[in-house]
Parts: sequence; structure tokens; C-alpha cells
Amino acid sequence: MKLVVDSSVLIAALMRDSAVRELLLNPFFEFYVPEHCFEEIERHVDEISKRSVLSVQNVYLLLGILLASVQVVPAESILEWIGEAEKIMGKIDMDDVPFVALALSFLNDGIWTEDRHFLKQRRVKVWLTRDLLKLIRE
Repeated sequence: MKLVVDSSVLIAALMRDSAVRELLLNPFFEFYVPEHCFEEIERHVDEISKRSVLSVQNVYLLLGILLASVQVVPAESILEWIGEAEKIMGKIDMDDVPFVALALSFLNDGIWTEDRHFLKQRRVKVWLTRDLLKLIRE
């Protein structure tokens, strides 16, 4: 199963050892993120550090471990899809545009997120963590 991963998922995985981390390391899935994702993580790294009780250095170390199972897609690879993604998400949340653009750019099963903004659009299938947990348990 191929999924685009929203930064909310990576941030959740960095904050605590949970089912999200387990899912990210599950070989059943192929995960993809736009490189834009790291800008958002960078903006929140101090908060992630405080809430996770990890040093900033250890947050980055854990991120590196998690990214071993995630393919990072360069911005230039999704440029042609940005306009369409802006039409879909522009009035909802501009920060989500790169994730939708990535999802539009290749054949996949949708976006994994905990960001409810994605549920306001109908173009790309949205998977919440609970949906994926239910899927692998069946």
C-alpha cells in the first residue's frame, strides 16, 4: 500500500512511542513525503523536543530512523501538480498543498494524516491512523 504521509503523522511519531511509529516501520506500507515536510518539522522542533522529552539532537536522530522507511520526494518532482493542489486545498490550508500535489503526482492509495483539514476535500483518499490500524489488524 502506497501512502503520502502528512507532517502531522511524523510529528506524532517523534513525540511519543506509539502505534504511529509502528505503522511507519511496517513493511506492508510504502510511504512518501514531499521535501516541504521538513520545513514544518523544523518550525516545530523545539516544541517536539519539549513534549517528547528528547533533546533536539535526539529528535533529529529519531527522524532519521523513521525516514529510513519513507521516500522523500523533491519539490521539483511535484511542481506540475501544485496548481491543481492549490485549487483543492488553497482555501482550506495552504500548508497541505505539497502533500496533495504529491498524492496527485503518482498512483497511490491516499494520504495518511491526523490533520482534519484534509477531510474537507474529496479528490484524494484520506487515511487516519485508526483506519490503518484497523486495516492491518483485519
